[in-house]
Amino acid sequence: MFASTVATLGCAFLLLMAAGAAVVVAITREANRLEAQRQRERIEAAFNNQIRSSELRLERLAIAGELQETLRGPAPHISLQTAFARLRSQLADFDGAYIVSRSGAALAGIEAGMAAGQVGYDGLRHFSDFIPGGSYRPTLTDPATGQSSAWSTIASNGSDTILLMVIDLSRIATPVISPSLGPLSFVAYRRLSGSMLAELADGYRVAGMRLVDQESPDPLSSLPVPAPDASVSTWLTWTPARPGDVMLERFLWALIAVGLLFSGIMVFAVQRLRAAAVQIALREQEIHRLAGQDELSSLPNRRSFDLAFDQALARLDRGRSSLAVFLIDLDRFKAVNDTYGHNAGDELIRQVANRLLGVLRAGDTAARLGGDEFGVIQAHASLSDSAALGERILKALTAPFAVMGVEVTIGCSVGIAVTPRDGCDRETLLKLADTALYEAKNSGRNRFSFFEPQMNRALQVKRMVEDDLRNAIERDELTLHYQPQVSIDGAAIIGVEALVRWPHPEHGMIPPSEFIQIAEERGLIVPLSEWVLRRACLEAKRWKGIRLAVNVSPIQFRHKDFVSNVIRIIEETDFDPTQLELELTEGVLIEDADAAETAMMDIRAHGVGLALDDFGTGYSSLIYLRRFAFDKIKIDRTFLEYMEEAGESAILVHSMAHLGRALGLRVCAEGVETAEQHRFLQAIGCHELQGFLFSKAVPAEEIDRLLTVNNPFAEALAA
Repeated sequence: MFASTVATLGCAFLLLMAAGAAVVVAITREANRLEAQRQRERIEAAFNNQIRSSELRLERLAIAGELQETLRGPAPHISLQTAFARLRSQLADFDGAYIVSRSGAALAGIEAGMAAGQVGYDGLRHFSDFIPGGSYRPTLTDPATGQSSAWSTIASNGSDTILLMVIDLSRIATPVISPSLGPLSFVAYRRLSGSMLAELADGYRVAGMRLVDQESPDPLSSLPVPAPDASVSTWLTWTPARPGDVMLERFLWALIAVGLLFSGIMVFAVQRLRAAAVQIALREQEIHRLAGQDELSSLPNRRSFDLAFDQALARLDRGRSSLAVFLIDLDRFKAVNDTYGHNAGDELIRQVANRLLGVLRAGDTAARLGGDEFGVIQAHASLSDSAALGERILKALTAPFAVMGVEVTIGCSVGIAVTPRDGCDRETLLKLADTALYEAKNSGRNRFSFFEPQMNRALQVKRMVEDDLRNAIERDELTLHYQPQVSIDGAAIIGVEALVRWPHPEHGMIPPSEFIQIAEERGLIVPLSEWVLRRACLEAKRWKGIRLAVNVSPIQFRHKDFVSNVIRIIEETDFDPTQLELELTEGVLIEDADAAETAMMDIRAHGVGLALDDFGTGYSSLIYLRRFAFDKIKIDRTFLEYMEEAGESAILVHSMAHLGRALGLRVCAEGVETAEQHRFLQAIGCHELQGFLFSKAVPAEEIDRLLTVNNPFAEALAA
């Protein structure tokens, strides 16, 4: 009976041991699987980061000042290798790099820190025919610009696998096209089997990392390395960590050696497994935390912001408190980024995040929503509380920042929406806060705006105008009126100024003051301006000897194809270019005076005249008269309003007319409405007049009639 009992206990013990062993094996396998999956995700992210880091380093080298100066020099084929050698330390991370012509000629190169030439580059061609000189080159297009300057791929020649990177130097931000060598490419590579895998293995303590030609049986211990055609012939594999096996090895001896203490060992094992589970849970919590955090600023990201916003709104349902949402857009951030580099921009973002946290109360939430845009959720906020926070944010972000040893000042625009006044759901409140932000930016920036219902209506009107105006341009539904420019004696029409009008089918005749600004904001000003120039040239062809004046928008003038588009329209309409006069304002010139001067010289070389419009209203008109070759100045109408012959305005008008005549320019006065103004302008020596005294802007048919009348304005002058 005892033996039977012992046997029974032994069998029970063995069954318990077997069950325990099965449980331990199952747990260790699951631990191995979870760790292998996390390890694969980390390696995949690190591998992609290494590739992107290599691409960024090559892009920074491509815009190196010394290299660009050498390529643009008179004899780059002589000094290029010397300049390239000076970059040797910066190229240390690459196994090889070359400057290559479009035909595939290696002009300079470095292999393993030593100078290399055509032989080394020809060896590189065995990896891919996508490099300059190959039979096929892929086109990776940037959707914003329609062009691409850089691309990379994983290439293999059967025995070696490399990361191959190519930058087209003619398409970078500062394009480089050598006068003697033509378009060039910057080609570099890194061996995946070399330093890249070593860095990856050391950084993540991964054993057995290597490249193989077939996939590992365990999909969690390998990554496909795609070829340029998206096929996979190479895999990155490694020996996965097995924490479960380590744990099993620790406890196996105890299970065998102290079988009689099975229950105690099981308790101990369960405790250790529980601790391992806690560690796994903590790791998962850390992963979730990082997934909801902006890496650069350490603030919550958009995902966490939306979640916090929804939770705050849900709490409002149970109470009567309110909250406010702020959308913040940094002003002039792009200028800092472009002037001082991306590192300076990153440092500025971090400082902005710290200042935002410094002005918030406990319970408020700040987040980085992307780029230079931030969001704030203000809990338990009245309108006065929100206004006070808006003031604190403006004060904090308009104070100077010390960035990389340089003091910079940016500022910000803030849009605010509050509950329950503006809405009670996240999508609505964010949309209305964005509308208020848009209003703050349009009102001059560096301010905050609460959402107001009329903002929505204004946006709806703008969208309506934008859609209808685009259709009106495409369907040729606009019209032109012309205001005469008359001789100083008022006896003859010597020119006309073309002014666009919009006969809207529902809203009647819309003046340009109501749609020109919208056209500029919505990107319609260039097609609109080209339509005006083309129609004016076609209609004015019948007015022989009459100058045609057409206004030029600053946005249109800064367009890279402005001069060629004007000449093309003149040629297509067969209009006499010497009869055309383009009216420019100081806004056209103030942003880039050098580029403006070049464009003006080109346009005048074709016989087109140039007039400086609104003369006297800007602070730098005299500078422009001295530097730029204008044919005429137009005295702004504001100087003629309420003008008395002995008043200050009269003195200013007299001075401007005298200055124009002294510089050999024609002087035209705008806004002439009375006979007294006419006599005064005639006495001080103006050449041309324009205003309601003679005629308002009228259709082309009325200009036809006026040109047939002898002294058409005699009656107006005699009144």
